[in-house]
Amino acid sequence: MTVPSAVDINVVLVEPEIPHNTGAIGRLCVGLGARLHLVEPLGFYIDDAEVRRCGLDYWPHLDLRVHASWDAFLASEQPQDIFFASVRGERDLYECRFRRGGYLVFGSETRGLPMSLRDACRDRLYRIPMPGTHARSINLANAVSIVAYEAYRQIRPDAGQNST
Repeated sequence: MTVPSAVDINVVLVEPEIPHNTGAIGRLCVGLGARLHLVEPLGFYIDDAEVRRCGLDYWPHLDLRVHASWDAFLASEQPQDIFFASVRGERDLYECRFRRGGYLVFGSETRGLPMSLRDACRDRLYRIPMPGTHARSINLANAVSIVAYEAYRQIRPDAGQNST
């Protein structure tokens, strides 16, 4: 079921592996009114009980598109504004200026973004600051939440207006 997106944000998961992360991210997208794109191959079946369990009863309301490959995603969506998140990014997430209709791209849980994508997008590759000293990365669903809500904060209709 395709549900119209309420907020002009697209979340893209490239080859996700863990069904409960994708379920939680789907639930997040429903909450934001964002569209979720899954780029195959997936490490699970989209109808897995684990995906639906984490997405709860929100899953039928998700605006979901599945793409056979990265090239198929590019051909179908023709994204203009695309931002990549990776622990290997050299620029801080909070330096990024998101725009409506942007695509927020994340790699798989164990491999991250494919090297070919990282190399091709260095100027649009951002990292979430992690001032702690003992973690290499954070959970994918948490990372997507941080980036997606920063994008929402920047592009929401009342952005820049004082609310008192």
